[in-house]
Amino acid sequence: MLTRGLRGVHDAFTWLTVAPLPQPRGEFDRRRGGTVITAVPLVGLVLGALGCGIAFALTRTDLPAVLIGAAVVAFLALATRGMHLDGLADTVDGLGSYGDPDRVRQIMRTGDVGPFGAAALALVVLIQSVAFGAFATAAAGWAGWGQIALVVFVSRATVPLVCRRGLAAANADGFGALVADSQGVSAAFWAVVAVGAACAVSVQAAVTVTLVLAFAWVFTRHCARRTGGITGDVIGATIELSATLTAVGLLL
Repeated sequence: MLTRGLRGVHDAFTWLTVAPLPQPRGEFDRRRGGTVITAVPLVGLVLGALGCGIAFALTRTDLPAVLIGAAVVAFLALATRGMHLDGLADTVDGLGSYGDPDRVRQIMRTGDVGPFGAAALALVVLIQSVAFGAFATAAAGWAGWGQIALVVFVSRATVPLVCRRGLAAANADGFGALVADSQGVSAAFWAVVAVGAACAVSVQAAVTVTLVLAFAWVFTRHCARRTGGITGDVIGATIELSATLTAVGLLL
């Protein structure tokens, strides 16, 4: 069990980041995909800590707050190969088509960015940049920087929720086919951890995270209905939208 868990952590970092780790060996099946999803919040924890460190370092310079925030957003995009932003654009384009599930999946798999996807990308990057910059330059010091880490962690803590039991894969191949409908207890566990981490920040943070988790639940149900199931793009879209909503909620 321990070996399987450690391999899941390793696989999660090699799949979802540019970390210079040895490439995974062996065949990837649904069982292995499930262990990856269970470990995704740990990836968020590390990325959040690194983003917090970057924000802290840049506040020692004369850069304006919005550029500090943009640097954190750029780091997160580069560290994850931009895959979550790509998933956001594809998902929004697919949902915006108002087509049947076959049409939505076709649009999501083309890889082209349409007007809906472009608008979503611009808004998400703008909002996150402004929010992270505000956190970094807040008078609260480490409490402000820590909010950046919380945002990134919470966004990844929604991933087991996306892959919860009952939401099947939309396609017979691809990332979604390996991980959809794979999470049981882990979805609830990471949700509780996320709310607990938010409670350590403030009551407002706890309420925000609870609402974001509820959003992730409803949004992914809607996506599954519109696309015929869960895809890797839906996972990426949920991560980016959850991060954005969490950041806005903490600023209110």
